[in-house]
Parts: sequence; C-alpha cells; structure tokens
Amino acid sequence: MQTRKLGPKGPTVSALGLGCMGMSEFYGGHSDAESIATLHHALDRGVTLFDTADMYGPYTNEELLGRALEGRRSEAFIATKFGFVRDLENPAARVVDGKPARVAQACEDSLKRLGVAHIDLYYLHRADPQVPIEETVGAMAELVRAGKVRHLGLSEVSPQTLARAHAVHPITALQSEYSLWTRDPEEGALEACERLGIGFVPYSPLGRGFLTGALKSPDDFAADDYRRMSPRFQGENFTTNLELVEKVKTLAADKGCSAAQLALAWVLAQGEHIVPIPGTRRLRNLDENLGALEVRLTDDELIEIDAVFPAGVSAGARYPEGMMRLVRG
Repeated sequence: MQTRKLGPKGPTVSALGLGCMGMSEFYGGHSDAESIATLHHALDRGVTLFDTADMYGPYTNEELLGRALEGRRSEAFIATKFGFVRDLENPAARVVDGKPARVAQACEDSLKRLGVAHIDLYYLHRADPQVPIEETVGAMAELVRAGKVRHLGLSEVSPQTLARAHAVHPITALQSEYSLWTRDPEEGALEACERLGIGFVPYSPLGRGFLTGALKSPDDFAADDYRRMSPRFQGENFTTNLELVEKVKTLAADKGCSAAQLALAWVLAQGEHIVPIPGTRRLRNLDENLGALEVRLTDDELIEIDAVFPAGVSAGARYPEGMMRLVRG
C-alpha cells in the first residue's frame, strides 16, 4: 500500500482512506455484514485511514467500525468527528454544537461506541457560528493532553478559521469536499494547508458516486437516499452533470482505467499532502478505488481533464441551502 503523510510532520497513513458514512445511512439500504466484510478487506489490502463521525447512523456508524476493528485496532488510524447533534426521533433535524462543554462528552461517547482507548484524529465536523473557533479547539486540545486523542482536525472551514485554530493547537488535517465537480478548496484552503503544514482529506472525491459513471437517472436512488435532496442530483442539473461525466468516461477509456479511477487519480495528483477518503460498502468498489493508486496522470492529461471538467462547471449547489450555510465557516 502506498502511503502519505498528513502534512510534513503529520502521521503516515494509507494514500487512500475509506469513508464509512454510507455503511450506516444516507445512500439507501445497507448491510452490516457486507460493510464489515468490506472493512476487513480494506485492512487486508493495507488501508489504514478509516473515517467516521458520531452523527452517522445516527450514532451507529462508530459502533460498526468498532466491531470491525476488534482484534485489529493496531492496523487502523481512526478518524471521527463531532459537532452535529441529531434528534433520534427526528434524524433529519440537526444543530451544530461546538461549545467547550460539549467537546469532552462527545469524545467520551465516541470512545465508548468505537470501543477504543484513544482516537487517532478527532475532527470538529462543522464550526459552530455561535462559538469562537479558539474556544472549541482549546477544549479539543485538552483531549490531546489527556491522551484521549492523538491529532486534531477541522472540517469545512475557511482558510482564516483554519489559521486561527492552528494558532491555538496544531491542526493535523482539514477535511472538505473536493473532487472534479467540487473545486471550492482551490479558493484558498489547499494553499493554506500547504503553507501551514496541514494534511488535506477530501471527502466525496467521487462526487457521491456521480463521477463513477454508474448513475444514469435520479430514479436510480432509493426513496431515502440523501442525494434526492441534493441540487446537483435534481432535474436539469442531473442531466447537465451527466454530460460532463460522459466526457470523463471517454478520457478514462483512453487511459485504460475506469471513470472512478481517473477521478481519484486526479485528486491524488493535486498534492502529496492530499489523502482522499472515497466511501463504499462494497468489496468490488473498494478494489476499483484502490486501483486508482496505480494510475499516473501526465501533465498533458491533467490539462486535458481540466479542459473537460474546469472549476465551476458543475450545475447546482453541492448541498441544500441550509447545509451550505455551514460550510467554510
């Protein structure tokens, strides 16, 4: 397995991680048995970075990952997140709570669900607009001093917020959505990470499955699939974006790889401090994704891909309006 460092002085992890969210929620039906088999296969293939969050499930994805890692904890670098609070009776309702008093309890709850003594990378899932980032990160730093957390991370914050947090305690990784069709981090976040020595962890590097070329219609989604609520997967936006993906499939065929592998190879080529975490619960998709590590894109090919899929060309926002207000805080 190829490895990368999360920043020049950060920990070494597998060059591709595994996002676990879809194993419990958001993308239609799921099977714990299938997910655990995929997690075990990922370990066998040398994947070390496993990404989850307390709110996934809600509050069941960490337990699933913990069960899969029983007896193999030393092989895994566990990343989890806190910040969103969900109502079990109304899972669609959620608020962000980054108050210092919440930090310690959220960590204790995650440690219990995961069944581990420490978390390798602990992220703030979204910045709380009502709480200065210095206060939240200050409380997170106490977890490091207590030995309950090894490294700190932030998700979907602006370069300015990242720098303020980093001044309180070293931030090991910034996690944000980044892919051919979501290029927002190029507006300062990638540069800030490189300048500050922070690793960058793109989630949804395959555009929530869209960039694989497997989706043909919004009707492909189950009734409870989150993507039915996403503007990019609706109406004319879906049709416009599908035309872009067809062009990516053509480039991939010329390269002798799948569209998913081309899309992941493009993300990997954007910097050595970048470690994508494509999510899947299926063995075949995991193996296909790991095949992207063998795809080498030349400078000319990168230029060609950018010409076909330039920044800003995707149709539709990546989140509904309410969620968009919480990104880049």
